[in-house]
Amino acid sequence: MRSIMEQAGMGVTPLIAEVAEREGVSPEFIRNGIAAGRIVVPCNPVHNPVPCAIGDGMSVKVNVNIGTSRDMTSLDDELEKLSIALKYGADAVMDLSTGGDIDMIRRTILKKCDVIVGTVPIYQTGLVAARRNAVVDMTEDDLFNGIELHAKDGVDFMTVHCGITKESVGWLKNSDRRMDVVSRGGSFLTAWILHNDRENPLYENFDYLLELAKKYEITLSLGDGFRPGCIHDATDAAQISELMVLGKLVKRCREAGVQSMVEGPGHVPLHEVPANMRIQKKVCHGAPFYVLGPLVTDIAPGYDHIVGAIGGAVAAQYGADFLCYLTPAEHLSLPDVNDVREGLIASKIAAHVGDLCRGRGNDLDNGMARARRALDWEAMFSIALDPDKARKYRERGCTEKNDGCSMCGDVCAIKIVDRYLKK
Repeated sequence: MRSIMEQAGMGVTPLIAEVAEREGVSPEFIRNGIAAGRIVVPCNPVHNPVPCAIGDGMSVKVNVNIGTSRDMTSLDDELEKLSIALKYGADAVMDLSTGGDIDMIRRTILKKCDVIVGTVPIYQTGLVAARRNAVVDMTEDDLFNGIELHAKDGVDFMTVHCGITKESVGWLKNSDRRMDVVSRGGSFLTAWILHNDRENPLYENFDYLLELAKKYEITLSLGDGFRPGCIHDATDAAQISELMVLGKLVKRCREAGVQSMVEGPGHVPLHEVPANMRIQKKVCHGAPFYVLGPLVTDIAPGYDHIVGAIGGAVAAQYGADFLCYLTPAEHLSLPDVNDVREGLIASKIAAHVGDLCRGRGNDLDNGMARARRALDWEAMFSIALDPDKARKYRERGCTEKNDGCSMCGDVCAIKIVDRYLKK
């Protein structure tokens, strides 16, 4: 059976037509983008989610990470987070569970989630190996069997750390990095390569990975195992060398008819964010870019959702297509439900700011301006990213009959000028 990418090369499909209507562009634009690899539509037929297009000319999308940990294994808690993520408009959800019954948790999330779902299969594979003895005792079969298990369950996209190589791990030993490797999957493979003195199986057997991805219609999210974990390490040789490997793998994905996107940093100072986006797009042949943040300073634990939104807005302006949210709990703990909401809204703000820079989404801001001009509070709430919070603030200190707010009261600028301008 032909893949989504191969079908796009032949003509407009119902999936393409639906995506085009959602994005407000022509089906031919979507078709050409998917066929060329500049747009991906992750869609495992087992899951069959609401179609979501990521990439060139599309609105900037936002992903929410949920999932258990060793110390917090409640499925009910994760389902509540999922509910909040869907309520506030997440475009994608990744299940990063590492505690409890991981298979059951993933399958339940897939069943209850109608947006695209991603995973990082090596998390589970590494944990299983660690329970047997150690992470470094993973076998190649363990890695690929884990990937196939997630694919069979219906996962739409998955992070695979294929860009770490034996050669680049050798360079890392002599680098001046302060944080070395902060990617969990990247650390598993770095340790595996060093311990076994062998090449990364995901890189060495990339053709087999492509076979699996095509068989199950998995979009490969080529992971950044060497992403910088602090401002000092940004845009260094380790990061860029991995990106160059990923660029070559993007071409192999396209030749095989497999959809792929590339993951990016990480911690990057604000003035380097535009260059990072441009380098990725150039080196990776215009592949959709999926970024964590980026975080533009290291000193704001408890507020990293704000730090990530600042970086994400600039990243989206200069080419990032998919933002992975950060929560206030980043670097500190597993997020709770409120952290998920705060993190998602912050990233959606960043995505919308990026859309405005790219000529999309102006109708929403124009609608808000009209509603504010008319003091139409219900219209304002209907446009707001978080209408519940907006309504709560509005009601603080105001009666139902008051058409102003408790900030200005009778000296509302709009009401005063309205009285005399008669516009």
